[in-house]
Amino acid sequence: MARTARMAQIEALLAEDPNDAFLRYGLAMEHSSAGDDAECVTVLRDLIARTAAEPYVPAFLQCGQALARLDRTEEACAVLAQGVDVARKAGDTHAQGEMQGLLSSLE
Repeated sequence: MARTARMAQIEALLAEDPNDAFLRYGLAMEHSSAGDDAECVTVLRDLIARTAAEPYVPAFLQCGQALARLDRTEEACAVLAQGVDVARKAGDTHAQGEMQGLLSSLE
C-alpha cells in the first residue's frame, strides 16, 4: 500500500520519540484506514512489545480485529486473550468486554 502524507508525518515524529505509544498506535490506525491490515498488525505488535511494562490496552483489540480481517483467527484469538487479561489487570472493563466479545465470536 502507498504511504500517506499522514503516515510520513507520524513516522517523522516517531523518529524523534520512538517509544511514543500514542503515535505508534496512530500509525497503525493509518495503515488500517489505508487497507493495509498486515502492516497495521506489524506496527501494533511492535507497540505491544514496546509497552509490555505498561500495556497500551487498545492495541490488543485493534490487533485482534486486524488479524481477524486477515483470516488469521488463531493469532487473533491469542492476541485478544492476552488483551482481555491485560485489560482486566488495568481495570479497563470496557476494553475487556469488547475483546472478550470479539474473542467469543471467533472461537
